[in-house]
Amino acid sequence: MTVLISLLGTGLLGLFFIDPIPQDPAYHLFADSRGLLGIPNFGDVVSNAGFAIAGLFGLFVILGRHRSRIFKQRLDAWPYLIFFSGVALISVGSVYYHLEPSNERLLWDRLPMSVAFMAFCSAVIADRIHNRLGNTWLLALLVGLGILSLVYWYLTESQGHGDLRFYGFVQFYPILMLPVVLWLFPDHGYTAGQFLGWVIAWYALSKVLELYDKEVFDLFGHIVSGHTLKHLAAGAGALVVLLMLLASSPSSSTQKERDE
Repeated sequence: MTVLISLLGTGLLGLFFIDPIPQDPAYHLFADSRGLLGIPNFGDVVSNAGFAIAGLFGLFVILGRHRSRIFKQRLDAWPYLIFFSGVALISVGSVYYHLEPSNERLLWDRLPMSVAFMAFCSAVIADRIHNRLGNTWLLALLVGLGILSLVYWYLTESQGHGDLRFYGFVQFYPILMLPVVLWLFPDHGYTAGQFLGWVIAWYALSKVLELYDKEVFDLFGHIVSGHTLKHLAAGAGALVVLLMLLASSPSSSTQKERDE
């Protein structure tokens, strides 16, 4: 736990040695701006169905009869409930943004993403490090920090000196944290390493597809863009989290309380 706190503290401290990062206006100029069926930016809009499917299916499983089979205690379900709620809301926020891309609308695209990132991070901590800590106040703290990072960006952007440093940290810290947690804390009940590896892989692929939006669009003969595929890849990552939960069969040794 000390290692993770040190990474968090070092990362946050390092942000103050980096110049503020404004939102690039060119970010809103996506490769595929074609409309279809009266829907502008059709590909980037409808590809959000992947988030809706993953989020709603995840909520159905967690709130349904599978809940008692998956989770040892009700508290364990909370981070995943927030995670899949966030994933489902990404589809709403991202559709709203892609219908008419702008900084104002981008806030509602990124807000549920941040909530989902932080909730998943807390779920891993709860399962592998400290159950009560990860499922209660740390969950609230991380989700709150994720939201605040976006509120800070939006306020600074509206004042003409936008700063994405803290939101960028919120996005990438969990990806840096997960391998460390898997290495230092091998015991788990729900978060099997092979599934977490696939979650990281799908997320990394989504970021590459986002970065090379136009290049992917050209590569596939202007059939589908990188950003459209990015939505599908990220949605696949969320589905892996659901498969991870359905595949979990916690034993008494790995499900012991980590509250010492």
